[in-house]
Amino acid sequence: MLRWRLAMSAVLIPLLAGIFALDHSFGSSAPILLVFGCVLAYRGADELCDLLHTRNFTPHRFTVCALSMLVTSAAWFGRSRIFPIDVPDDGNTLAQVMLAYSLSILIMFFVSAYRYREPGKSMETLGAELMIVSYVGVLLGVCAQLRWVAGAEAGYLVMASLVIVTKAGDAGAYTLGRLFGRRKLVPLLSPGKTYAGAGGALLGSALGAYLWLTFATPFFNATWQPPEWYWTVLYGVIIGIVGLIGDLCESLIKRDVGKKDSAGLLPGFGGLLDLLDSIIYSAPVAYILWKAIPLATWKIPGA
Repeated sequence: MLRWRLAMSAVLIPLLAGIFALDHSFGSSAPILLVFGCVLAYRGADELCDLLHTRNFTPHRFTVCALSMLVTSAAWFGRSRIFPIDVPDDGNTLAQVMLAYSLSILIMFFVSAYRYREPGKSMETLGAELMIVSYVGVLLGVCAQLRWVAGAEAGYLVMASLVIVTKAGDAGAYTLGRLFGRRKLVPLLSPGKTYAGAGGALLGSALGAYLWLTFATPFFNATWQPPEWYWTVLYGVIIGIVGLIGDLCESLIKRDVGKKDSAGLLPGFGGLLDLLDSIIYSAPVAYILWKAIPLATWKIPGA
């Protein structure tokens, strides 16, 4: 299984890097990332529909998949010719994501009212649908904001920092957990996680953040200075903690419905949500950190 996971990583990592590089070449409108984000939103919502289609939960698949894609794509409102919407050029489109989410709530309530036949199922199903669009659509929409939060030129420095930090945390957790893991962290929710693994996650995240932001920053622009090492380590530790919680929260969904993986998309990894759980959960915190601490040592346009 370890060899299979390494082999799959050797395919997935260059594929993701290629998508990022191709999209970067198209400039700040990020059309490739838009398509990629919509694909992730559709697949993620579809997996959650399968997970939650149990007990009294019967989410309407077409509705939640379409609305998750709408909320995710709202990050491009005013940035892409596909969405010719006149919005203030204030450096972010979080307001558009929240507006699309608000409209999605109205639509889900309307569909629920239209589908109503008898008492006992509507509220449970509506709650599941709201959770799917919130977890997938909103979190992916916020994650997309990292493409512009520190300026379009630095978009993939920032987005890659989130992916690298969370996955370095996963690698650190796996390594130290296998070597030294004895005491369980949350045995009822995730039996495989240990305190040693949690410590490894923080070490891996801190190291990943330091190495990426120190050595990759000048690669994106030779005039940019890397942030101070302690800010990179702080960023890594915080994202490492939040990513670990995000992993546990996805485990909460799976355990409550009696599933081990979110889907069988990739043997050895599980479903798409098993790959994205720590990334999308950490995205809002990463956005705040890029706004709050001096990770961007260059002048951000419009700031």
